[in-house]
Amino acid sequence: MLELDFNITIVGLGLIGGSFAMALKELNPKNLWAIDIDKEAIKTAEKMGIIDKGYTDPETPLKKSDIVIICIYPNLTVKFIKDNMKNFKSGAIITDTAGIKEKLIEEIYTSIREDVDFIGGHPMAGRESKGLGYATKDIFNNANYLITPTDKNKEENIKRIEELVKAIGFKSIVSLNPSHHDEIIAFTSHLPHIMASALIISDNRSDTKFFVAGSYRDATRVAKINADLWTELIMDNRDNTLEQIEVFENSIANFKRAIMNNDKENLKLLFRKGSQKREELI
Repeated sequence: MLELDFNITIVGLGLIGGSFAMALKELNPKNLWAIDIDKEAIKTAEKMGIIDKGYTDPETPLKKSDIVIICIYPNLTVKFIKDNMKNFKSGAIITDTAGIKEKLIEEIYTSIREDVDFIGGHPMAGRESKGLGYATKDIFNNANYLITPTDKNKEENIKRIEELVKAIGFKSIVSLNPSHHDEIIAFTSHLPHIMASALIISDNRSDTKFFVAGSYRDATRVAKINADLWTELIMDNRDNTLEQIEVFENSIANFKRAIMNNDKENLKLLFRKGSQKREELI
């Protein structure tokens, strides 16, 4: 088991922050603290025993924390780091869990101190529902973790974050630059959420629920969405997302064209191509 002889603070006790707390607590860190503006969330986390102590004022825990894991919205992440720059312990490793990286890292680097190290992170795990009540340590089991180091990061700090996330269940770690991260995530995450929402919004029937089976349920699952968060993610990754929407529009146009032209062979070919790519994925 990984030795965690240092202090860790989690910022934000929502779904991801709460899940980090549950998973990290089992590794017995020296101290595990949390920061949240929601006093009830802090009380709940303390009562559950998943943190040692919670704070609404960041100064006290940050001054003693070796690792800070920020689990809040991207723009709030930037604001939190800038507002608390004077409070971070010298030598601290700061990481985040936001679903975009390039803009966030650029903004953080405009004010980061030289004696602290910010390393971008993105756990590829989540649920449709938000909040501490839906948190679970098992959410990270066998999931992928994306890390977006830059040439400003120290190798030993990158390695520490990698060891930490592996210890709480992540199966593999993919390291890539922030720009590449945002390009891929626009396709694998932002586009599917838009597609699911668009599909279910296009329903103009009053009796659809009586005809729903697995395919419709699976295709619209992520339409149950945190609108505030996803609006922020997509608008901060606007160009990449628009590019992927256009790629999808071209793809679905191929299906439409085959159906309009009664082109059974091309339709079969498209379905076979999709089936093959799905098999390769899993």
